[in-house]
Amino acid sequence: MLYKFKSKATADLVMLQPNAEELLKIIGKAAGPTGIITVAQANAAIAAIQAEIQRREALHEAPPPVAADADTNDAAKEEAVSLRHRAAPFLDMLRQSSAEGKDIVWGV
Repeated sequence: MLYKFKSKATADLVMLQPNAEELLKIIGKAAGPTGIITVAQANAAIAAIQAEIQRREALHEAPPPVAADADTNDAAKEEAVSLRHRAAPFLDMLRQSSAEGKDIVWGV
């Protein structure tokens, strides 16, 4: 399933369900078929996503030791695209929509 985020300030943003629901959870929104992020909520949403990005990156600063027989590609496959990269278009949408005073709505 796909989520489509819309704002009158930006182009539509389409995301895969797991990625969209992860971001909605981070900003404290319940995932569902429709929803809204108001202009008043945008700054808190941006801060929450940035905090989670920093938290995850801090956890990965020191990579865990790799066992001699471990497949070194497993860790890369686990999170091939970081939250920082997955969230970038959404953060851009939040910032631009907030600056222009426009809400963001979503639907599936």
